[in-house]
Amino acid sequence: GTGEEGEGLKGGSEPGQKCPVICSALGVVKRQSSDRAMEVRVDRAGGYLGCLNGNSTLELFKVRSGAELQTAMKKKAKKALKRLQKAGSEDTEVAEVECTVADELPLIHTLSSKARIRSFDLQARATGELLLLLALQNNSFELHTLMATAQPATASLLYSVAAPGHRTDIRTVCFSSDNTCIVSGSSKTVKVWNRSTQQCIRTMPSGYALCSAFVPGDRHVLIGTKSGEVQLFDIASGGLLEGVKAHSGAVWALCLAPDRRGFVTGSADHEVRFWEFELVTEEESGSRKRLSLVHVKTLKMSEDVLGVQYSPDGRLLAVSLLDCTVKVFFADTLKFFLSLYGHKLPILSMDISSDGMLLVTCSADKNIKIWGLDFGDCHKSIFAHDDSIMAVRFIPKTHLLFSGSKDKTIKYWDADNFEHISTLVGHQGEVWCLAVSSDGDTVVSGSHDFSLRLWERTQEPLVLSEERENEREAQFEEAVAEGGEPVIPGESNTEALMAGKKTLESMKAAERLLEALEIYREERTKLEDYEEECKMAGKQLPLPQAHPILVAMGNPKPERFLLNVVKKVRSSELEESLLVMPFSDVVDFLKLLNVWIQNGWEIELSCRCLFFLLRIHHHQIVTNHVLLPVIDSLRQHIATQVDSLRDLYGFNLAGLQYVRRELVSRGTGVFGDASEQLKQIRKKRKMVVHKA
Repeated sequence: GTGEEGEGLKGGSEPGQKCPVICSALGVVKRQSSDRAMEVRVDRAGGYLGCLNGNSTLELFKVRSGAELQTAMKKKAKKALKRLQKAGSEDTEVAEVECTVADELPLIHTLSSKARIRSFDLQARATGELLLLLALQNNSFELHTLMATAQPATASLLYSVAAPGHRTDIRTVCFSSDNTCIVSGSSKTVKVWNRSTQQCIRTMPSGYALCSAFVPGDRHVLIGTKSGEVQLFDIASGGLLEGVKAHSGAVWALCLAPDRRGFVTGSADHEVRFWEFELVTEEESGSRKRLSLVHVKTLKMSEDVLGVQYSPDGRLLAVSLLDCTVKVFFADTLKFFLSLYGHKLPILSMDISSDGMLLVTCSADKNIKIWGLDFGDCHKSIFAHDDSIMAVRFIPKTHLLFSGSKDKTIKYWDADNFEHISTLVGHQGEVWCLAVSSDGDTVVSGSHDFSLRLWERTQEPLVLSEERENEREAQFEEAVAEGGEPVIPGESNTEALMAGKKTLESMKAAERLLEALEIYREERTKLEDYEEECKMAGKQLPLPQAHPILVAMGNPKPERFLLNVVKKVRSSELEESLLVMPFSDVVDFLKLLNVWIQNGWEIELSCRCLFFLLRIHHHQIVTNHVLLPVIDSLRQHIATQVDSLRDLYGFNLAGLQYVRRELVSRGTGVFGDASEQLKQIRKKRKMVVHKA
């Protein structure tokens, strides 16, 4: 940080000059929690300090004012005097009590919540009340009030914002037939949302929802649960109409029949069950009727059923199994028609196009496969995502589709041309489910980050070449940040390179070098202008004001300042830092190297930088006439400096060899055998013990 005023700072800085702020430790405040501190905040008035701990507790401290601190110190002195009197001391006065940081920041309360606290904020009121806003991990907010002036301080919950969103992963979503409502299900609740206002209009407790569908008429919702139950909810009342134990295993898939008279479910108990809707008379009223579910028939399979899907014309029924295959049956007779195999891991989702020509499957093997339903041939297998693909959906009346994956992205594909159109990025966790509206203008996705995201089609034209270019730029930036270099797809980077790679640290070091070089140029320009002004004035003028960084470092010469920056670069990152330097900066850097070598500054480091730059920029240097005198000067001075350095090393080496010979002649080894000496010492000790 920098301060505008120079008062109280060393170096004789003038008012208005930016100077570095010097921080020093005042003391330590011990917390009650042994976990590490996650976040520290102070209210705007500076009267209270909060510390969020790793065990999800919030410790609150009072920042005492001067008067409060004096009162506290008097009480502390009285307590110390009482302790002395109890110990039998005759002193009637106690020495001055030391004031510690713990006295300035006393703990007033420790707050905990039902869920894990992710972040917090605090605000003090004039009445002595402290408001605490907590953001919890279960996607809710809590507002607490704390009476800080009370003894002891007590906290109470004022409000809790917990209604709109889910508290756990969203595992299923679906649209109503008119696209006005969206249903989403998680491990504990099913929520109904208004698509246009994006407001939650119903929250209904349920089992662990894995699949869902609107009943024709959009007044009821079907939910398949992990416990094997199929639940029927009434949206108007928000209540559970009926819960049927449909399977002995988890209900992984649920699909409405094209005739809208029933639906089919697939479960981990190796069964596909067919159901129909019917109206039954309520026993309580005796005359009022309600919707109910009736089991019609069962199809036994050899493996766990992960997905079921009717073709839009109702002719075929596709069933995906745990053995990585899709079995296709005739829907009316349930006779076997096709077996689609090719995935290496289980198929997690599938969908059939509106014309019934294509079936798309996605799997944990990160591939999307597009199949033809006329002969069961695989049209294309696409490596689509970087992680397991959890959901895939066709846009109605087209061969365009969306896929959602655990890599937190949603991708848009053309199943006819097998092209990737665009990528939708926004989720912070794995994408578990997708749903596409009947008009194809809206997509909703549910994720591990407890959020629903609504994606709408825009009128802006999309150019595939621009999308690919943006993707390549993003990949390059990511590769630079991770320290890797992108290569041509399908080829490996086999060229022999330096024993190092471009990393974020080397990029930062290069930026520091370029900044220091810019400061050097500014300072040299200032000094040249200053010398000209002195010549014109005929007298010595006051020196120009130096750069703030040079002032902070003790006003070194610009050449020396840049050398210090180079010395701070790690040895393993030096070449990579020099490699990104533009040739215009290399010219100035070579001139600086000439100055360093002439003055005998860091000869080894200077020669290392010089030889690397000469090897990398050889062609540009030999064709640049400006650098001819610089290179000639470097050639002369390098030989002189290296010879003197060699003489120095030779003299020191000869001296060490002389000392070694002297020690050997006296019978004393330079590096004696430590084990033999240790044995002799132990033997002498044993002899002394025996004599005693």
